[in-house]
Amino acid sequence: MSFLSQNKQSLSINSNNPKRSPSKFLSALTTGASIAAIGALSMTAPTLASAKSVEPSSANYSFTIEDKYKGTATRTLNKAGNTWKYNVNARVAGVATAAQNSTFTINGNNVVPTQASTTYKLLGVGRTHKLDFNPSSKKVVSNYRGKSTTLNMAQQAFDDLSLEVQIRQDLLNGKFSGNYYMAKKDKIEKTPFKKSGNTKITVPAGTFDTVRVDRVHDDNSRSTSFWLAPSLDYLPVKVSQINDGKKMDLELTKVN
Repeated sequence: MSFLSQNKQSLSINSNNPKRSPSKFLSALTTGASIAAIGALSMTAPTLASAKSVEPSSANYSFTIEDKYKGTATRTLNKAGNTWKYNVNARVAGVATAAQNSTFTINGNNVVPTQASTTYKLLGVGRTHKLDFNPSSKKVVSNYRGKSTTLNMAQQAFDDLSLEVQIRQDLLNGKFSGNYYMAKKDKIEKTPFKKSGNTKITVPAGTFDTVRVDRVHDDNSRSTSFWLAPSLDYLPVKVSQINDGKKMDLELTKVN
């Protein structure tokens, strides 16, 4: 199982399968640690003075990739004035780490990101992707591997973490539409979701009533499901993802 290439040679944990894409394993760290792809209302949508808002929080998770690699993650959401900062750190001991952070404001129900970054490392070698949002000019500047790309933002777009908060805001305020947009390395991509009912689930942190939200993929080999707890401002308590036949499961272990 190959994760990162350096000088055209793979850093591999499973030499029996050297052609596996490095992004599948590394992205699972933050996909599992964050809702990883959920997005946005119209940039011109009116604000709601009485809108409910998520609260600052801190939580721990455990996750398993391919029933083989086990890891842990922490997620911390802080607020200072009207500036919010969301940090996620994940690791598979001795193998890989991932760190995400996002800075944004919340205006009524609308989350407005300003900056975000994601860093992956495997055996000390890694990559960083940064996003700078400019809502007034409706543009996002993406920086990856020394290349800067300016993306036009016809609709409000999000990074992984501000996207998660927007979907939670929408659920809190009965505004969930399923129509969202995410800023990628070289494009802004529509990222649809759907609600798939309510269910009670048990994870290491306890038993929770949840709303299930599924990513609508255009590829039948992929699936992504999130179980969000209303009692925790729709914090994800479980995530399950299948990508190219490889499965990742994440569960909440503790709310701090």
